[in-house]
Amino acid sequence: MPATPARRATPVRSLARFAALVPLLILGLGLPLAAMRPALAQPAAPAAPAAPERLDTCPGLVSRTSPRIVPAAFLPAALAPDQARVTYIGHSTFLIESPRQVRVATDYNDYVKPTVVPDIATMNRAHSTHYTLSPDPGIRHVLHGWRDDGKPAGHDVSYQDVHVRSIATNIRDWAGGTARHGNSIFVIEVGTLCIAHLGHLHHTLTPQQVSEIGRVDVVLVPVDGSYTLDLDGMVEVLQALKAPLMIPMHYFSRYTLDRFLERVKADYEIELAETPTVVLSKTTLPAKPKFLVLPGR
Repeated sequence: MPATPARRATPVRSLARFAALVPLLILGLGLPLAAMRPALAQPAAPAAPAAPERLDTCPGLVSRTSPRIVPAAFLPAALAPDQARVTYIGHSTFLIESPRQVRVATDYNDYVKPTVVPDIATMNRAHSTHYTLSPDPGIRHVLHGWRDDGKPAGHDVSYQDVHVRSIATNIRDWAGGTARHGNSIFVIEVGTLCIAHLGHLHHTLTPQQVSEIGRVDVVLVPVDGSYTLDLDGMVEVLQALKAPLMIPMHYFSRYTLDRFLERVKADYEIELAETPTVVLSKTTLPAKPKFLVLPGR
């Protein structure tokens, strides 16, 4: 029988055999079969969600998700027993702090006020920027500089190491007349200092009022020259009180402040502070009467 000739592999069969051997070769090389599968068209990647606004890195903003960490170097230093810290908030509002951390806010109102809740708030009623009828409930002592019955407010309040008393003054009413005892000068005794806040003063002081105020170390004085007392009248008040340190308040522009400083510069030293806060004591009071201008808003 003649030998059967060997069947020649067709190209198709050769390809089929090679294809069958490919998986074995891949396994021998340790590669995953999936690596050799044809790539399928991938759907477009979903848009990345918008990054949340980084409030904690924006200038002037505070993070809503993490508390602020204040370095110890920026915390207010403890006060000595004879010291007081005075910060000008703006308009007629100051924050006065005692060695035992009692806080007093002057002319407390709804518009210009400290960021902390004071223990004591004094008020005058000339305008709504000097008082509020809805003070923060956390304030321990709310002292109106007026009484509804027209009598002097007559405050005499002590809290820890702070003593606050009031001296009644008159104000102009909206009809052009005079409202007797409509406002008050508040004297705040803290540390070893007596600090007088003149409020919205509309007239020079009588000898009796000067006597009731007594010796003061610091006077917080309105210098607008129009809404309160004219410039000459205010200078007369300051000369009567004879305080070694005077801090201007209640001015509405640099022009108004400069006009007052121009009026007093011949008789008083003037210092322009770079920060709104100053720590005072008897030992740091100037030997010669001086105006200290604190920046505020």
